[in-house]
Amino acid sequence: FFFNDTATTEIYTRSLVGSVRCVQETGYQRRVHGDYMINPKEKFKEELIHTAKQIVRPGFGILAAGGSTGTIGKGFEKIKVENNVENRRAYRELLFATPNLEKHISGVILSQEILDQKTADGKLFVEALKEKGILPGIKIDLGRISTAGIKEEIATTGIDGFAERCKKYYALGCRFVKYKFRLEIDMDCGTPYSVAIREEVENIARYASICQDNGLCPLVKPQDFTERSCSIEKNAETLERSFARVIGALLDQGVILEGMLLQLHMITPGFEFKEQKTAQEIALFTMRTLSKTIAPEIPGIVFASGEQSEETATNSLNEMNKLVILPHPWAFSFSYGGALQDSTLQVWLGKPENVKKAQEALYIRAKSNSEATMGKYAGVTGSPELLPVSKQVYQTE
Repeated sequence: FFFNDTATTEIYTRSLVGSVRCVQETGYQRRVHGDYMINPKEKFKEELIHTAKQIVRPGFGILAAGGSTGTIGKGFEKIKVENNVENRRAYRELLFATPNLEKHISGVILSQEILDQKTADGKLFVEALKEKGILPGIKIDLGRISTAGIKEEIATTGIDGFAERCKKYYALGCRFVKYKFRLEIDMDCGTPYSVAIREEVENIARYASICQDNGLCPLVKPQDFTERSCSIEKNAETLERSFARVIGALLDQGVILEGMLLQLHMITPGFEFKEQKTAQEIALFTMRTLSKTIAPEIPGIVFASGEQSEETATNSLNEMNKLVILPHPWAFSFSYGGALQDSTLQVWLGKPENVKKAQEALYIRAKSNSEATMGKYAGVTGSPELLPVSKQVYQTE
């Protein structure tokens, strides 16, 4: 295939080559693993594949509600609501009980605290979500530590005892798990170092394998943080290195690629970099990076909102799904926290009489992002208090 734009032709050609290479590697690795590995994933294989496809089916995405107590507290502080157990429970009930939420939300990421919480009439939130046809998921990483011997680098903890926790979460009704790792991009320090990338991708691959061994679809989040003054080209280069190693490590661990999802940030320049990019340019850079590194068997990629406002996050996702210049095998969906909840928080303000209006605000954002997964978002209309906010109030992790 050839395009009028020489650069686009080159990107498309390299994308096809990358996809073929991924297919060849996958087939080879699975034959090798089949010779010497006992694979406990097989009994869950069909369920894992079904879960992954159900989450990213057209018009659906994930509500990320698993923020820590501290994260929720930041949002509550801005609307002058006390950060206590009952207020957090009431806010979560507002979210999960939103009428018709299940028409646009396929899964909800929960925290350990939420697993133990109930609606006002005594029903576990997990059960309430399942009754609406929404898959419960769980966020499980326990924090970050310094990478041994490298003072500028940090690593994610939480892998110890993970198998037992997976068994527990599956029994409670969870069907997918979010786990992320973090790499710092610092042009002055030269990070991330290769040793840090290698250590983190091995951790994330082991996590994904253990998830699948216990029937849980892994939502793998190789989360790199862009240095403030980093160009989009430098960011893309760094992400290509880490993404490629993640896929290689997943294959080495025998992970069923069709039974997992990726959660990523779009490829952007640092927010202090002098030359910012349009939404269309960001979509093209993101697509190029994915096409060069991500195996085509993975059914979907859900994008995190990061520091984007509600409207910006929706428009960014819409542009990704409108980009037809490069064919891709993955569904592009969302896993948004703040980009679904900011207007909701600002309407709610901790007052019971505002619950209905706050739920309407959440539904508007869910429907908008549903349309964006199909490249059909054209903006929202409604009451001023229900329109998307320009800055994030609720910062997700």
